[in-house]
Amino acid sequence: MLESCQLTPIHRVALVIQYLGTRFHGWQRQKAQRTVQEEIETAIATVLGHHVTLHGAGRTDAGVHAAAQVAHFEATGLIPAHKWATILNGYLPHDILIRASASVDHRWHARFSAAYRRYRYTLYTEDLPNLFVSQLSWHYYYAPLDESLIQAALKPLMGKHHLAAFHRAGSKRSHSWVEVQAAECRRSGSFLHIEIQADGFLYGMVRLLVGMLVQVGSGQRTLASFTEIWKEQRREEVKYAAPPQGLCLLRVGYPDFPLNREIWYDTLPQFVCPINIPGEYPLDD
Repeated sequence: MLESCQLTPIHRVALVIQYLGTRFHGWQRQKAQRTVQEEIETAIATVLGHHVTLHGAGRTDAGVHAAAQVAHFEATGLIPAHKWATILNGYLPHDILIRASASVDHRWHARFSAAYRRYRYTLYTEDLPNLFVSQLSWHYYYAPLDESLIQAALKPLMGKHHLAAFHRAGSKRSHSWVEVQAAECRRSGSFLHIEIQADGFLYGMVRLLVGMLVQVGSGQRTLASFTEIWKEQRREEVKYAAPPQGLCLLRVGYPDFPLNREIWYDTLPQFVCPINIPGEYPLDD
């Protein structure tokens, strides 16, 4: 008589992930390189006893950070989905943190179910460097930057465009169409924040874009020249990419995300200009 066997339950778990990209060679698993995907997959395998594939919403480059990257994996066993965040944090290195985990439908996909991704690029414009902001910003002190010029350059990018001018070589993507849903530049004292939201991003797109926006903001390039280059897809004229440490994947949006907004929506603190308090003097004067 054959004994009946009970199938091991399989469920899909979504993760909201933060990481400092400084010591990572990007998100995607690569041979002989330290990556975020591999670190988390190794932690999951330690718990489950077998390898699983972690599917991310986007592939950040080497040195780029994430405030709320989203990923999912297939879990076997009886561990509740909401417990995975705490469990994995016990195995992960100090530069990765799982903010939360949740159960999702088997048809839900971290990449393909996403409605948008949003990035923030931070520039620090003081003359003197600052150790406490250097890991999360580009220290740009070469020339003053006019945020109104950068905002004016961003405005025509709104909508769906063929942005091959901001597409680095090496991508497997077959086209360069991107729908830009939001784009803004704002200043807070010595800090300049540029945010871009789109349905998807091309390989190296934001850093190439910021590199040219800085030329506009510093007066090295006109607004008309900037717009002509990307509209006419003159990739050969886009030569400089902004450094990676100023770039952060701010969030990924879904029409049916199971986690509360405060967990994933805006978890990257913004640097602000110090406030001078009247009557406050150094103790050693």
